[in-house]
Amino acid sequence: MKKFNINDNLNLRIDAYLANLEPDLSRATIQRLIEQENILVNGSKTKASYKIKKGDIISLNEEEPKEISLKAQDIPIDVIYEDSDIIVVNKPKGLVVHPANGNPDGTLVNALMSICKDSLSGIGGEIRPGIVHRIDKDTSGILIVAKNDKAHINLSEQIKNHEIEKTYIALVRGIVKENEATINMPIARSTKDRKKMAVSREGKQAITHFKVLQRYFNSNCTLLEVKIETGRTHQIRVHLAQINYPIIGDEVYSNGKNEWNIKGQCLHAKSLRFKHPITGKEMFLEAPLPSYFQKLIDKLN
Repeated sequence: MKKFNINDNLNLRIDAYLANLEPDLSRATIQRLIEQENILVNGSKTKASYKIKKGDIISLNEEEPKEISLKAQDIPIDVIYEDSDIIVVNKPKGLVVHPANGNPDGTLVNALMSICKDSLSGIGGEIRPGIVHRIDKDTSGILIVAKNDKAHINLSEQIKNHEIEKTYIALVRGIVKENEATINMPIARSTKDRKKMAVSREGKQAITHFKVLQRYFNSNCTLLEVKIETGRTHQIRVHLAQINYPIIGDEVYSNGKNEWNIKGQCLHAKSLRFKHPITGKEMFLEAPLPSYFQKLIDKLN
């Protein structure tokens, strides 16, 4: 059970407040939890319309996730590196990392089960075996998966301590003036569209660093190298759109514009630098750009 102590008079509905605070819970889910009395204010049942005030204590009893029966599926995956402890893959765009509501199968986990058989860490639970970190469905690129619990624990600690360096390549609309900069803006679930994230003062801290690799003045776009300190949902896409440089091909955060008419967004997790979780060896691995992204860059050049 989670508890939240309200220290300010925010004048917010409780369902809106918790939806911003807990991005994995939709507003509809929160309203259902309130009806089921799994969300209490000062130990008593409440309504979704209740406006929280200073001194309130909110108790949240989350539902246990429903187990999904996983099956191995023969889905082609580009394996960049594999040993007895880890497997590193180049995830294609459009592939969900693990099963969830609306995506019961056809995921990266289903593909990994076919490749790795029974050798995946169990720490992620039944629906996320081996999964240490994720990238969006429509983002391509490099992803590391643990094949045993010892490797999983070590990699999770490296992520927690910001010891794993993740580098992305992004092509954005507009000519970025700064050669390099840092975006430090909190991110939460959007109150206007529950499928989207947004910059919000009620959100969790999110830090994104970028530097310009190439400016294409004639085409009004810029190629960026991006590194993140935090791993919020849709972080890079939200941050770049917030400063008016949306990622080309991102139909969610670029107001539906797709001037290049490409099938896929131009955001790619290019490389990972980390220590091998068992041997401690320094490792640097890269994933090549997907063909549609590379062809667009070649055209611009």
